[in-house]
Amino acid sequence: MVKTKIIEESDEKIRILLTDTDRAFVNSIRRSLISDTPKMAIDTVRFEMATIEMDDEVWETNGPLPDEMIAQRLAMLPIPTRHDEFYFQDSCPNCSELVVEDRGCPLCTMLFTCKTFGTEEGRMVTAGDMNFLGEDYLSISEKYRSIPITKLFRGQMIEFYATAVMGRGRDHAKWSPVCGITFTPRYVGVINIKTRSKMLWNLNLSITAKDFDSNGRLQDLDKVAQLIEDLHHVGAGTEESRDFKDAVVVEEVPGEFILSFETDGSMTARVAFEKAIEELSGRFGKIEEDLAAVL
Repeated sequence: MVKTKIIEESDEKIRILLTDTDRAFVNSIRRSLISDTPKMAIDTVRFEMATIEMDDEVWETNGPLPDEMIAQRLAMLPIPTRHDEFYFQDSCPNCSELVVEDRGCPLCTMLFTCKTFGTEEGRMVTAGDMNFLGEDYLSISEKYRSIPITKLFRGQMIEFYATAVMGRGRDHAKWSPVCGITFTPRYVGVINIKTRSKMLWNLNLSITAKDFDSNGRLQDLDKVAQLIEDLHHVGAGTEESRDFKDAVVVEEVPGEFILSFETDGSMTARVAFEKAIEELSGRFGKIEEDLAAVL
């Protein structure tokens, strides 16, 4: 059975050590994170076209950016995703049996509004100017409220209603909650020739002989990563490489990989990972059922 160990974690970033597995399975987790993890994102936007006279001035909805570009920016905003509070529209208890055009209720839809006016010097409209019609804890996080949407000047205004629904990255990139996702084999450092390894230590870089254990192996993940950088100073293309001759190398650990990624802020990295595993597990479960039915 695959084992996991969190190496580093914050709200938006995580590094996980996976053991007793293979490259294909880790890659399936990567793909599930990108394509299958459910996420809320703005799917439709209705822009109001209007001319308003206020304080002896005329305000028009004629900002500098086309509506289509603003809609694209809105689609990529990190909408808070609560998997235990919202449904996909096609599985919503209230909306699943309705035609697509009629779907949308508090159980499967989030509605945001925005009405903002420009200024003489220019006013940046940001995600913080959007109001969620619901509980405050579901509003866009304070950390991301400064994300710019457009800039308005005197006489310009914007008014729109935006609807967010649950989706998956395989249908559109706006529903993919992760970025910078990658995995690499786990490496360990190994001293092959002690006498020649001094060439590396004499360069006074980050890693020294004292970092290795009595068997001449370096296990610490962060130090191994630094060792890989240090070895560039004696690697191919350097003058030292002719005499160094792989005195110190890094070797792959069979069946162990390091998975790392960041989220867009719509959910924590841990939640994204757990949901990806849940989606993957459900998919394999369905395959087992299909095979059982056939066999």
